[in-house]
Amino acid sequence: MKNIKFALLQLSCSEDVQVNQQKTEAKIREAAAQGAQVICLQELYRSVYFCHKQDAAYFDLAEVIPGPGTDTLLALAQELKVVIIASLFEKRSKGVYHNTCAVLDHAKGYLGKYRKMHIPQDAGYEEKYYFTPGDLGYQVFDSSYGKLGILICWDQWYPEAARLTALKGAEVLIYPTAIGWDNQETNSEINREQYQAWQTVQRGHAVANEVPVIAVNRVGEENGQTFWGGSFVTNAFGRVIYQASHNTEEVAVVEIDLDAQEQYRRIWPFMRDRRIDSFQDLTKRFID
Repeated sequence: MKNIKFALLQLSCSEDVQVNQQKTEAKIREAAAQGAQVICLQELYRSVYFCHKQDAAYFDLAEVIPGPGTDTLLALAQELKVVIIASLFEKRSKGVYHNTCAVLDHAKGYLGKYRKMHIPQDAGYEEKYYFTPGDLGYQVFDSSYGKLGILICWDQWYPEAARLTALKGAEVLIYPTAIGWDNQETNSEINREQYQAWQTVQRGHAVANEVPVIAVNRVGEENGQTFWGGSFVTNAFGRVIYQASHNTEEVAVVEIDLDAQEQYRRIWPFMRDRRIDSFQDLTKRFID
């Protein structure tokens, strides 16, 4: 059995970047003290979710990757002998920015980055104003504790993204996330439906690809939204083995058997039975 302990840091954020950074570093230490080997941070952990509106001043939050920010996290990873998955606002060049995850490995150093491929645009989620769609493709990072497939938030809704990452050998899919309820929406049934859809589609990715899924969301109220927390982990067949609350900060350490993927794929051979000869139309917007 290849049992790896993953930590999910479900935290609230303030306008003060330094306060957020210090709190996150303290929680990373707390997770490592609990035995975590891979520590997963929420989407854009260093700031409030600034995409609630279009404001050019927020571009000042962006940083070069790799750079001083990832250097700080790498030093922490090396001290604690962990892998840190950090979601950051990347400045690629003047006028070109990405929503990016960096992977910092205590033994192997900076493993690289994944740039968010699917960029939403909706009321309260003005991401196309800030982020250029990713151009590095779907990636798997061969870390000291397993092959990590990293996707980001809006990527969660696309089975193609999960499939392509799984086909590259991911032993786990990890989704840093920032998603919540509009405070003007008071219908609890609608809110419940939204959360259930969000979790269900990701559990479907776990089942279809027979790979564990980790989704780590932020929590708390920011600019007219209540981020719904609810971070969770599934096993390699979609069974929820951990779920966080909707309204409190949590540091959870969850052990996952990465070798179980082999057993599920033997019993339910979805990967074997894929009719890849019939999938050409997936590259079309619609089929006429």
